[in-house]
Amino acid sequence: MATRNLAWSESFSRASWFVTVVSATVVALALVADSTDFGVGFRFFALLLVPLLVVIGVATVVRLVQLNSEDVELVIGMNRLRRGYLDLAPELERYFVTGHGEDVAGIMRTYGASRTRIPATQYLSSIPLLVSVIVAVLIGALAGLIGDSFGVGIEAAVVVGVVATVAALAALALAVVRHVNHTWDRRRATSRGDNAG
Repeated sequence: MATRNLAWSESFSRASWFVTVVSATVVALALVADSTDFGVGFRFFALLLVPLLVVIGVATVVRLVQLNSEDVELVIGMNRLRRGYLDLAPELERYFVTGHGEDVAGIMRTYGASRTRIPATQYLSSIPLLVSVIVAVLIGALAGLIGDSFGVGIEAAVVVGVVATVAALAALALAVVRHVNHTWDRRRATSRGDNAG
């Protein structure tokens, strides 16, 4: 439980730290834009800071996904301990409200769900995916800035930014979903092996 609390604390602090850095950067960009009237100085400053935010954001998403995967392993360990208690005293099973199996159904029960699959809402509301949305918008803003710097015109720069945002969000969401599915597939394979043994 203590390790899970540390992991959740790191997850929340990383996400909030990233949002704080993005907010501070937006304020700084607004001040520079006001003093330079969106001129060359603003573009230079933005092209210096936004890529840095993208790198920090991608690193944050990667770590958040790792923390979620570690949390699944910790839940499995907790379920294993409960199973040990129940092996010693099977009559206590009716008192357990969380899972005690190492299969996906047991893990999901510990997470408070009665399902045997990960619901789509769990993906959509996950911290890694929410941070991915911010990173995708930053990538789109960077693409639009680069397009504008090459003189493609404001309309074309907006289109480039929107396309880059959608592409980046799709790529990041796919990476998050693949990693989550890999964690659960590995768990399914392990539980099948445990049952066979």
